[in-house]
Amino acid sequence: MAAEAGEEEEEAARESAARPAAGPALWRLPEELLLLICSYLDMRALGRLAQVCRWLRRFTSCDLLWRRIARASLNSGFTRLGTDLMTTVPVKERVKVSQNWRLGRCREAILLKWRCSQMPWMQLEDDSLYISQANFILAYQFRPDGASLNRRPLGVFAGHDEDVCHFVLANSHIISAGGDGKIGVHKIHSTFTVKYSAHEQEVNCVDCKGGIIVSGSRDRTAKVWPLASGRLGQCLHTIQTEDRVWSIAISPLLSGQLMTHLGSDFPPGAGVLDVMYESPFTLLSCGYDTYVRYWDLRTSVRKCVMEWEEPHDSTLYCLQTDGNHLLATGSSYYGVVRLWDRRQRACLHAFPLTSTPLSSPVYCLRLTTKHLYAALSYNLHVLDFQNP
Repeated sequence: MAAEAGEEEEEAARESAARPAAGPALWRLPEELLLLICSYLDMRALGRLAQVCRWLRRFTSCDLLWRRIARASLNSGFTRLGTDLMTTVPVKERVKVSQNWRLGRCREAILLKWRCSQMPWMQLEDDSLYISQANFILAYQFRPDGASLNRRPLGVFAGHDEDVCHFVLANSHIISAGGDGKIGVHKIHSTFTVKYSAHEQEVNCVDCKGGIIVSGSRDRTAKVWPLASGRLGQCLHTIQTEDRVWSIAISPLLSGQLMTHLGSDFPPGAGVLDVMYESPFTLLSCGYDTYVRYWDLRTSVRKCVMEWEEPHDSTLYCLQTDGNHLLATGSSYYGVVRLWDRRQRACLHAFPLTSTPLSSPVYCLRLTTKHLYAALSYNLHVLDFQNP
């Protein structure tokens, strides 16, 4: 150990000594001033400057220099407000991978296959993937590369009599919605499982925040339930709707009240199949009418502030966002996944994941800064943007 520490100190001393002692006055400036000057450089200029010498290569790898570039890049781990969601990964490395997202460079693979047609839903948590298959939810662990799974499941969560339609992860629990009209509550790290009748028909969607469960059903109702173990199955509130409820999301404000109705004059059949909040006042939605809409509740609830149209007039089953500029959508035909830059109207890239005989909707999408996961009728696909 002492020998290794000595080698690291020698290496650090050599890098420090590698800074040019003579030559242009630029090299003799304090590092703070050099940081300020280099902060005006773009990505290409920083890359070229890093090729001058070893000291500049180390200096130009500083996170401060790449933060501004990363915030303007696709899926680099920064939210729209500038919050860094991945502080342990160097910003420069994330910007490199971001260019693959922008250019559509990736390697496609199949993580899981199943024999019968399914309508799977999935969630990611740390290094684990949870995916529904028929009336089960299976948990798998990712291998270090993030592009493959350990084949043996970490856990199997059962309890529904019919297919699992939807589920979420919250407070070390899995809350599932089933075609049998029931809600299941499973503790992830124990064998605790409870299910209770929630609706007269299948429960299409469910969400959970702050100890509150909200479910939506084909029976044209949305219901509010407590997550507390002593009160499971006690309905707190029922909201009557004019049509079946396909998707549901709880506001980060946790108001517990129906605040407003979004939009107006929608054509018949323009149902919303996926909705997600980005902040307490902004959310995205997509569905049968082939549009993704971006809503800002502070400006108007009657008209969205931005919309993107699926170019081939396909129903949009699901969407995901990096919380900043990247938007991913899943279409109803041929397993088409589209990437969008929200600063543009046109689609950036399209990835058809199935051929004509096995045409399938994309039922669910999830993404990290390095990978995109898409669940189809017969397969779980991954697009690897780190190692294209």
